[in-house]
Amino acid sequence: QVQLVESGGGLVQAGGSLRLSCAASGRTFSNYALGWFRQAPGKEREFVARISYASVNIHYADSVKGRFTISRDNAKNTGYLQMNSLQPEDTAVYYCAATSLTGPRFSGEFYDYWGQGTQVTVSS
Repeated sequence: QVQLVESGGGLVQAGGSLRLSCAASGRTFSNYALGWFRQAPGKEREFVARISYASVNIHYADSVKGRFTISRDNAKNTGYLQMNSLQPEDTAVYYCAATSLTGPRFSGEFYDYWGQGTQVTVSS
């Protein structure tokens, strides 16, 4: 089991920045790839970013590419999502998730463990 806890969400004006954290406990964090997903009200959950266990492979959704940066610190058992140039359409609950599967995984069905989510609200 891997337990994930997100933090760092909040209310920010358009153009602002937030840094989300995902603290992991339980099994060895470095054995898992980490993904960030988000779900806006009335919409389906969508992929945001993914980082491999050793930070070698990183992928982003087109909607956040160039604005968001995913990273991880395995020594601290923590993953991060730096979000810059936030826009109202980025408003959502953001979830981190972990998977033991290798290779690009952009669907939530491939992720075994999920955090409880953190709310990000961007005002215009």
